[in-house]
This record gives sequence, C-alpha cells and structure tokens, in this order.
Amino acid sequence: MIKKILSYLLPIKIFETKSSINQLIEVTWANGELVLDSKNANYSYGSLQRILRLGLKSIGFEKIVKMERILLLGVAGGSVIKTLVDDVKFKGKLTGVEIDPEIIHIANTYFKLNEVENLEIIIDDAFEFVLKTKEKYDLIIIDIFQDTTMPNFLFETFFTNRLCYLLKSKGFILFNTMILNDDQNNRNKKYITDFVHPQFQIRTIPRIEIHNELIVIEKLA
Repeated sequence: MIKKILSYLLPIKIFETKSSINQLIEVTWANGELVLDSKNANYSYGSLQRILRLGLKSIGFEKIVKMERILLLGVAGGSVIKTLVDDVKFKGKLTGVEIDPEIIHIANTYFKLNEVENLEIIIDDAFEFVLKTKEKYDLIIIDIFQDTTMPNFLFETFFTNRLCYLLKSKGFILFNTMILNDDQNNRNKKYITDFVHPQFQIRTIPRIEIHNELIVIEKLA
C-alpha cells in the first residue's frame, strides 16, 4: 500500500526480468496502479489500457457484451481482458494467444489473469495460431509488439485476409499499431489503402496517446 501511494510521486519498480522473446520486462507501480512495461513501451495497463478501451468503446460496449467469442492476439499483462470483463461485462469465451510464456507467468502473478474464468490462454505464435484455428470470432483484437517493434506479418495481405475469414457476420477486428516515424506512418496508410473488400469497412482512430493508431475493420454482413 505504501508503494502504491508513493507511486503518485515517482514510479516504483517492483519486478524486472528478461525472457527469450523480450529483452526487458518490468512491473511498476505508477500513479497508483500496477503496469507492465518493456524497455521503451507500455505493455499492459497504463496508457495501453486507455488506448484499447477507446477502441472497444468505438465499436460499442453494447455490441461487444452480446458477442460469443473474442480472440486476443498478444496478451501481455491482460489489461484489455480486464476491460472486457470488468467494464464491458463480457461473459462469452475469451481466447488469448501469447508467444511468451514468461509474460503469462507475470500476468498471473501480478495481475491475477488466471482468475478470469471465461479466459483460455494459448502459448503460440499468433501467425501459426491464425492459420490453425477452426473457430470463428465476433471480435479479433491484435496487440502484438516486441518493445516498440511490430512483426511485418501483421501487415501482410495474406494474414489480414485470414483474419477476415475468421470473423463472424458483423464481426470486428481491432488492430493496435504504433507510429514512431514516417516509414511506419506510410506503412499504415498503405495497409488502409490496399484493404479492398466489398464485405468490409475500414476506419482509423489516429494518434491516441501520441504514437498509437487504431485500425478498425468491420464485417458488414
């Protein structure tokens, strides 16, 4: 409790480790809440939770609460899962895919992710999982970073087409991206320009928390 109070004055790091995937993982008290960070980016809670909450709100809590299946690619500490369960009151099936088992261990230890009853965690590469799964989803959330870097496959047409195939009728994809330079800005513009599907509608929520841009894809029928 003392660390929580003092964190309003200065961030207090309580845990630090490395994994085979992430060079640095930190758990810190900041402004009265626990957050999970990499060396240069917020991984869960803090600004990331605000960003994805805004994305969910733009889709509509009232729509999401009626959904049956949600897929999260990239779990980290699970802040968006907590938003779905605590704020949206989602009671359907949640599937989280995370490549780094150490991250899940931290999420269970410090953020009690293992207490979410309607959540299934799968340790796997997101690309491989998307190719293998036979399920269809009402909402797919993409939140995959290694520090400030995003894997190139996330922006490839093949991967996007596969995600669209996995969407149920009137489903949504919520894609969290980071823009730190002109190349990444152009990458996003190309992604949006190249997305041509008569069944789908694409839009962006730009420059959230300065460097993040959300891309929302909606299946119209």
